[in-house]
Amino acid sequence: MAKSLVIVESPAKAKTIKKFLGSHYTVKASVGHIIDLPKSKMGVDIDNDFEPRYITIRGKGPILNEIKKEAKKAKKIFLATDLDREGEAISWHLANALNIDDDEPCRIVFNEITKNAIKAAVKNPQKIDLNLVDAQQARRVLDRLVGYKLSPLLWKKLRKGLSAGRVQSVATKMIKDREDEINRFLPEEYWSLELDVEDKKKNKMTVQFQKDEDGNKELKTGEDVQRIINLIKEDPLKVVEVKKGEKKRNPSDPFTTSTLQQEASNRIGFATRKTMAVAQQLYEGIDVKKEGTVGLITYLRTDSTRVGEDAHQSAIDFITDHYGKEYTSEKKTTKKKKSESSVQDAHEAIRPTDVLRTPTSIRDSLSNDQYKLYKLIWERFVASRMAPAVFSTINAVLDVNGCQFKANGSILKFEGFLKVYTFVTRSKDQTLPELEKDQLFHIIKHHQKQHFTQPPARYTEASLVKAMEDLGIGRPSTYSPTISTILSRGYVVKEAKHLKPTELGILVTTLLEDYFSKIIDVHFTAELEKRLDSVEEGKEEWKEIIREFYGPFHEMIEYADQQVEEVDFVEESDETCDACGAPMLIKYGRYGKFLACSNYPDCKNTKPFVKKIGLSCPTCGTGEVVERKSKKGRMFYGCSRFPECRFVSWSRPVEEKCPECSSYMTLKRLKKGDQFVCSNKECGHKRKLTPEEQEKYN
Repeated sequence: MAKSLVIVESPAKAKTIKKFLGSHYTVKASVGHIIDLPKSKMGVDIDNDFEPRYITIRGKGPILNEIKKEAKKAKKIFLATDLDREGEAISWHLANALNIDDDEPCRIVFNEITKNAIKAAVKNPQKIDLNLVDAQQARRVLDRLVGYKLSPLLWKKLRKGLSAGRVQSVATKMIKDREDEINRFLPEEYWSLELDVEDKKKNKMTVQFQKDEDGNKELKTGEDVQRIINLIKEDPLKVVEVKKGEKKRNPSDPFTTSTLQQEASNRIGFATRKTMAVAQQLYEGIDVKKEGTVGLITYLRTDSTRVGEDAHQSAIDFITDHYGKEYTSEKKTTKKKKSESSVQDAHEAIRPTDVLRTPTSIRDSLSNDQYKLYKLIWERFVASRMAPAVFSTINAVLDVNGCQFKANGSILKFEGFLKVYTFVTRSKDQTLPELEKDQLFHIIKHHQKQHFTQPPARYTEASLVKAMEDLGIGRPSTYSPTISTILSRGYVVKEAKHLKPTELGILVTTLLEDYFSKIIDVHFTAELEKRLDSVEEGKEEWKEIIREFYGPFHEMIEYADQQVEEVDFVEESDETCDACGAPMLIKYGRYGKFLACSNYPDCKNTKPFVKKIGLSCPTCGTGEVVERKSKKGRMFYGCSRFPECRFVSWSRPVEEKCPECSSYMTLKRLKKGDQFVCSNKECGHKRKLTPEEQEKYN
């Protein structure tokens, strides 16, 4: 009896689906794209209305032949690639290779790899969505035109191995622009004043300065603070206003691709690339004890927050059974965002495929990374179906000699979703005593503190993804590869989770800004993305967008080719060649800077380039502290005499010694402001940087 053939992308997915479909189906994996544009050339016929020239990818011939062989024997062919543009394009290429007619209902889609979802999909095949295919082709051709026209220009004018891209160049520009903001920033001084106070019953609390007798709310100098202290003396503070109320904190929606990448970075320290790799494993199938292989989460590339009715009800039942009816949400399924198209809303949010599979119950079947990410996804989804957390709030204003101080407090009255979502940031409000109007408090202690306004923080992977999403740059499937590309190309480096442009990234971006300002303009790119989405919705013809783009772009290329002067990347160094004694030169290679002998080609000696930070090694005292990179690309600091001296530090050492224990201090980059922190963990001494120090280390 002839079997039906099901074609998917990955072997892991094939294994999971085969288990659900049984012996009447053959399941084969294409291992991603089989047919694509060639790597060695552009593959777009510009003179023939931008017609793509597809080929079988090198090395994929045997896989395609095996699929064709199975297709000849099959009574029915199902194309079960992912339910996004990329997946639709893979199915379209396979359909063409297997001579399947465009009107043939051969395409099956599913949001999760579970038995019910797979069997339902096989019963309801549909035609390939050619609008989705065209949307993918439009992006692919645009990216080829930009990359294969701009990159050779960079090779010619700067150096070989450089690349530019429609989205990656905009992302690099965003990081460079942020660095420019930081460099232009001028810190301003301000002060805060807090008072520890108590009433006659010895109830204590802390109050913050709100305004002086003239209504001024700012304390700009230490003299301003001292004037307030002199004015209030040791006189009692009188409560002049008390407001009691209730505050609700609503749970967040379940994850989209971008919010998952952001939360995984912020809460469990995953890079975007790692998040997507682990999520792919959870989606395609994990071998769960007593169950076998099963997909644990729904499809991971989505910008929808919608939840299907069945999944919503399952979560409500779970919450009711485990926590009580009062913990369930009154809202129905999550509505789609206004920005989501009808096509995108075919997806659901990222959620567990079965809410009864709690993280704890399948802990033994998951790796540590899989468990962390699954726990994050499961908790976020369940919390999104729960009631808000409720806080009793009390806000008071106290007066002393015309100056006003405020006190804010809250008490958790009902946990709601906080019962489940352990990753949420808790409120820092203090618990206040019972307060009444005209109640008096006496000052116990003054706390005055100098502050300086901070420059905008450098992007992290999480904040860059959020910014790209907010601006409309790229789409869920592109965030992770975009960040990986700009890091691997050496345009950007990671310093303590923050993204910083390199000299190379600044130089390339500056050139692109000078001659291709429209191409790497954030608003132009966002508008172009919207038009590409309209192709997906069947509202625009994809080649028309390419035609409108290419004319002005081609003129920019020709103009830049004539105007841009070649840049010599070679720099002198203070190193001498170990082989012949000639000076070493700093050169740029594909993987960044390296040292090469100036006596080339007679001497071909090279060695790694290490950046010294101008500090002697705190351990041996004879070596110098240099910047190094781990295998995963994370920067750390080590001794130049390695391996003789094995000093290492993830944080940058500084000249200052700890005033309490004399250990060396390190620079810690923190959201609330950079600090010098003692390297001796048992000591714990730390202090904020002065404006001069902040400028020095930026």
